[in-house]
Amino acid sequence: MTDFTVVGLIHIINQLLPEPHAGLLAGLLFGTKATLSKELYNQLVTTGTIHIIALSGMNITILIELVASSINSFVSKKIAGVCTLVVIIWFVWFVGPSATIIRAAIMGSLSLIAVLFGRQTWALLSLIIAVGSMLLLHPLWISDLSFQLSALATLGIILFGETKKSDIDAQFSKSVAIVVYFFKQNFKLTSAAQLFTVPLILFQFHRLSLIAPIANVAIGWVIPLVTTFGWVASIAGFIWVPLGLLPAWACYILLEYLVRTVQILSRVPFASLGF
Repeated sequence: MTDFTVVGLIHIINQLLPEPHAGLLAGLLFGTKATLSKELYNQLVTTGTIHIIALSGMNITILIELVASSINSFVSKKIAGVCTLVVIIWFVWFVGPSATIIRAAIMGSLSLIAVLFGRQTWALLSLIIAVGSMLLLHPLWISDLSFQLSALATLGIILFGETKKSDIDAQFSKSVAIVVYFFKQNFKLTSAAQLFTVPLILFQFHRLSLIAPIANVAIGWVIPLVTTFGWVASIAGFIWVPLGLLPAWACYILLEYLVRTVQILSRVPFASLGF
């Protein structure tokens, strides 16, 4: 029987999905790049979407929402919060304590603790505490590129990534406002993150992806869905491989869209410029 480890779940994913979909899903769930094809990796770099296979705050956010939505109906808010904190700690241990995932875990935990004690979530303060405490414990993380990109992207999202739904509700009907809010929020989140990370990417890689804003908006909405179905498929497949077929099928459709979009946009003339 397959062990319940990252390697074991990747083996399950490989049984449920073909390539390059399996390798991409493994990257989304566990941050692994070893099983990702070189061609797709280069296309992700060209389109400025390589960050999707780096474990980050999005993984923690999706995990928090999944756990909270699953148990909130059965237990109190405080018990649900404690259970979610335990799951966050387990997730960090399970995938390995990288700098970016620890930062995301600290921020997510601080936000949960604030909710448990009835206080407003201060995202910027959480980021400062997370980054500061990590650098105090491990100063060398300041030179880690993934840590730098993750912290800068989070800062951009905190400062400029929020869209007020009330402003949109006042301009459109309710059904249209939901769609407009979704795409506007998606655009603002990706733009805010890129605004703060582009200078560092230029400095480190001497490359600028001109297609990145379009690419990130085009695929951003898919990532939470793929991650959710991916976890369901891998865990169900661990129990019994045929159980994972249905969620894997949903995953395949979303991953196919993601792969095709990245492939098409990577072929656009001047999609990426080197310096």
